[in-house]
Amino acid sequence: MQPAKLVLILSGFPRRSETFALHEATALHRRGLLTAIFATKAGDGLPPQPGSETLLDMVRYLPTGNAEAQADALIQALNGQTIGGVHAYFAHQPTEVAMVVARHLQVPYGFSMHAKDARKVTTVELNERAQGAACIVACNPDVAKAVTDPAVRVSLLPHGVDIDRFHPLPLTNHWPLRLLAVGRLVEKKGFDILLRAAARLTFPWTLEIIGDGPERSRLAQLREALGITDKVHLRSGITHEELPAAYHAAHVVVVPSVIDRSGDRDGLPNVLLEAMAAGRPVVASDVSAIGSAVVSGDNGLLVQPGDVAALAAALTRLARQPELGRDLGRRARQRMTFHYDLRTCSTRFCDFIEQTYFPHACATSRSFALEGHWSEVHCEA
Repeated sequence: MQPAKLVLILSGFPRRSETFALHEATALHRRGLLTAIFATKAGDGLPPQPGSETLLDMVRYLPTGNAEAQADALIQALNGQTIGGVHAYFAHQPTEVAMVVARHLQVPYGFSMHAKDARKVTTVELNERAQGAACIVACNPDVAKAVTDPAVRVSLLPHGVDIDRFHPLPLTNHWPLRLLAVGRLVEKKGFDILLRAAARLTFPWTLEIIGDGPERSRLAQLREALGITDKVHLRSGITHEELPAAYHAAHVVVVPSVIDRSGDRDGLPNVLLEAMAAGRPVVASDVSAIGSAVVSGDNGLLVQPGDVAALAAALTRLARQPELGRDLGRRARQRMTFHYDLRTCSTRFCDFIEQTYFPHACATSRSFALEGHWSEVHCEA
C-alpha cells in the first residue's frame, strides 16, 4: 500500500483561465494521490469553473509572505502528517515553497511549468530548481526550453481537452462569416491585430471577442477608430458551461497571439484546443507551441504573429472556401481526439506522477510512450 500521499501546491486558485490546473489537480485527487492542496494566494474572484467545488473543500490558503514563511505555515498545517512528496504547479513561488518544504521534511519535490511562470524566475534560478527536482513537467515544447541545463530531463505531458463537452456540430448559413476569439484581454493575445485585420475584410462578417482584462478600454477605442463597432462585440468572460455554445455559433475561431513587449507569450492556449475539438477551423499565430497542435493547411491555418495582412488573407481564404473550413475543422477534431483527449492525458499525467513519487507502490509498470504524447527533453544550453 502507498505509505503516504502528495501535497500539491498551486498558485492563485481557482482561476477561470487555468482550467488545465483544475483538470490535473482533480485527476490526482480522484486517483487518491493527494493528501492536501495549498495555494500561495487566492483565486481571481470570478465564478469558478464547473468542477472546482470538488477541490475547494481541500484547498488551504497560505498566508501572504515569502517562500520560507509560506513553507513554515504549510508544515504547521500538516501537523506532523507523513507525506510522500511535494509537487508544485508553476515554476515560480509554488516551486520555491515546495523546495523549502521538501528540504525540511526530507521528501522529494517536483513541479509543472506552463508558460509565463517559467519566465517569472531567472534562468539560473529555474535551472537550480530543476536540478534538485524529482521531475519537471512541461505542457509544451516552448516552455520546456526554459530549462537550459543539459543534464536535466523535462517531461512533456500536454494538457488535454474535454472532447465530449467540446464536440462538433455542423454549421449552415455561411454569411455573415462569424468570427470568434476567446481569452484574457491582454497584449499577448493579439486582439488588436485581429481588429485591424477584420477591418480589412471586404465580405460580410461579425466578430465576438470573449474575455475580461486591462485591454478592454483600448480595444473598444480601437474598434471605434476602425469604424467596425457595429460588427464587433466585446463580451465578458464566460465559464466552460457556456463556451461550447460560443464555439458552435462560430464559423472560424481566431487565436492571434503575439509576444508582448515584456516578452510574455501564450504556450498552447486552451481555446485553441477547445475550438479544434469542437470541429471549428482555426486561424492562429505561429508562435510558441501553437504549431505543435496546428499543422497549417491540414487542421488549421497559421500566420506570422502580428501580421495584419496575413491574418486578413487567411480569413478571406476561409470565407471564399467554406469547404476548406469544414475539412480543416474535421481534421482538427480528429487530432484532438487522438492526441489531446482529456481522459487519456489526465491518466498519463497521474501515471507519471505516481511512478515518480511512489515507484514501489505501483502495481504494474506503466509506459508513457503514447504516440507523441510523452517524451523527455534533454535541454541544450
